[in-house]
Amino acid sequence: MLSVGQVPQIMQIMRTKSAKDLNLKTYVMMVTGISFMEAYAINLVVHGAGGAFLVTNTISLIASSIMLFLILKYGRNKDFVEK
Repeated sequence: MLSVGQVPQIMQIMRTKSAKDLNLKTYVMMVTGISFMEAYAINLVVHGAGGAFLVTNTISLIASSIMLFLILKYGRNKDFVEK
């Protein structure tokens, strides 16, 4: 369930075309951490174990990467002028 927990947020961003309230740094760190876990999962699979961990981790990496992309695409309100 944790692997697909971001799907409602992804759908909301795609529907509203806004991610201005989400923190970019949070998702950069999440994608980085999940990438390290992905490397570990691949190592486990190469050594004959961890197939389920690889599958669920890959789904998490994909979902987090989509979130990161959407934050980069829709994260800033075009009408906002920083003072």
